[in-house]
Amino acid sequence: MVFYKSTEESKNILQVLLESFGENDNELPPAVRHRTESVTFDAKRNLPYFPIPFKETETTAALKAIEASVAAELGDLKAKKSSQRAIKIDLEKTTAFLFQAYLATVGGKGKLDPDVKKLLKDTDLLKAQSDPYRRMSANLYETKRQGEYYHIHGSLEASTTLGMIGLAPFLPDLETHGEIVSTIEGAVRKFTIDELEEMNAANKQAGVPVLKHEDFLKTPHGKVASKALPWNVTPLEEQTPPCPLPSSDDRRPLSGIKVLELCRIIAGPTITRILAEYGATVLKITSPHLSDVPFFQVDGNMGKHAADLDLKTPEGREKFEELLADVDVVVDGYRPGALDRLGYGPTQLCEKAKRRGKGIVYVNENCFGYEGDWAARPGWQQIADCVSGVAWEQGKFMSLSEPVVPPFPISDYGTGCMGAITALLGLLHRTKRGGSWHGKVSLLQYDLLLFKAGLHTEQVQEQLRQLMGPEFLALRHNNSVDQISGTALRQMRRQFPAFFTRPKLLDHWYAERYKADIEAVNPVAEIEGLEVGFQRASRPNGSDLPTWDFGSERDVRKDP
Repeated sequence: MVFYKSTEESKNILQVLLESFGENDNELPPAVRHRTESVTFDAKRNLPYFPIPFKETETTAALKAIEASVAAELGDLKAKKSSQRAIKIDLEKTTAFLFQAYLATVGGKGKLDPDVKKLLKDTDLLKAQSDPYRRMSANLYETKRQGEYYHIHGSLEASTTLGMIGLAPFLPDLETHGEIVSTIEGAVRKFTIDELEEMNAANKQAGVPVLKHEDFLKTPHGKVASKALPWNVTPLEEQTPPCPLPSSDDRRPLSGIKVLELCRIIAGPTITRILAEYGATVLKITSPHLSDVPFFQVDGNMGKHAADLDLKTPEGREKFEELLADVDVVVDGYRPGALDRLGYGPTQLCEKAKRRGKGIVYVNENCFGYEGDWAARPGWQQIADCVSGVAWEQGKFMSLSEPVVPPFPISDYGTGCMGAITALLGLLHRTKRGGSWHGKVSLLQYDLLLFKAGLHTEQVQEQLRQLMGPEFLALRHNNSVDQISGTALRQMRRQFPAFFTRPKLLDHWYAERYKADIEAVNPVAEIEGLEVGFQRASRPNGSDLPTWDFGSERDVRKDP
């Protein structure tokens, strides 16, 4: 018998979080701390669902408690009255939030359905996702020294990383996954970690050595990152006056707040997806010349509008400047410094905010954090999981002496929640104190928070292993993310059928831009007296005009 309660562990981790910030009132104001006392956690199952050794659901439930507490404080400021609103965090909804891309559907088809491509806008411009060989340029492989591993990452381009290890950009004669993996891992095995690191840096790629947690902490960057807070919220300027929230009859706390999203792939888009849940008007800006993963837009663009602009052209910049004139929040998820070089980084937008006399909230999301010698390195979720020690712990959980990337992009979604917290806190400070505010989050800090929360006990891990069975435990380091996630998903569906048929887990819409029905995971938090939910369905990138005047909506919410 395993004695464990996910709800109690969520409460414990919430306390760990509150204590970790000490007297840092910018990151966790007293009013927000006080509101966390009104949080209750609810679960239908005492044990976790994910076949992972970390307390993923419980850690994110604690983060959701803080997120909802800030939203509740903003709700009172908007209503101009004080109340101690009850807050409920549902752990099944939290679990769904953490692998929402694998629960979303368009036209009844999910992410792993090969026929779903026919329903999506093709934004995989360089075939880094649709070509199986190029797709595996982002994967974990053994190096020249047995037992040492490196995660190469071709990002959304693939050719540079493949060329770096001596391979052609396209190899159409490779027909099976086994042939592809054998070819790429054979190339990686010609190099040591040090050689791969040197080539990786010269080519500005996003690969990393796969480190055990204790070894990461010994690196110069690990020593810096381990002392950092889970997130930062700091003033950019303190001259602009307090800025009240827009007044409306809407019970969504962020109704009337304008948000510009400049992000790709999960973590950044999750930040703004959450802000849309609380009522913000979110406009996602993408370049028509940059690749993106088509299916991630199905769940990631819920509640938003989406437009294309090329910020490297005079016409694109002119349109963008018009949008900036009235923006409240900007979320930047691109490579460190990319928007600064275009003139739209936090310092530059802070100057614009001072000139207009109204502060701005700028949120950065990246892989490695903002201090230390790896701060400027590019990266993605698997990169953070591999360098921090998460992948080695996943392999150990599966009784292996090799690392394995965990199923599902969970670190992405957890980081997105932290980013939403910083955006909400920035708005809270701007409302109460004025000024412009800078929120900073990283994938690495979410992973370090998992280590701080601690692993599941061996008894809990063993029960999860038994539930997953031999098919999942047979996976190895060089299996793809979709193979690992797909195997976990199939077994979770077998073991927990009630979870996947739970009412109100998914939001149902007819999405006019997709010309199809959409299912997407519902918001997690429930806040007494406030409405939390989407006002429109998803759409592909570039579906709308780059304007705050969107005209009539033709999406239709449907009964489940």
